[in-house]
Amino acid sequence: MRLLIALLLPWLAFFTIGRPISGIVCLLLQITLLGWVPAAIWAAYAVSQYHTDQKIRRALKTGAFR
Repeated sequence: MRLLIALLLPWLAFFTIGRPISGIVCLLLQITLLGWVPAAIWAAYAVSQYHTDQKIRRALKTGAFR
């Protein structure tokens, strides 16, 4: 769901993963029509990294790496 938001409303994706400053910068980038594509790519990458970080935290919490 977040990936779809990242493609349609890139700035909102940053707010959903707890990065409001990046969301504001992304909104400023997205205001221009040419900036929409880089903003969407940036948001999709950030959401992907967020999911990876969450998996790592869960694995460390369960002791999978010990």
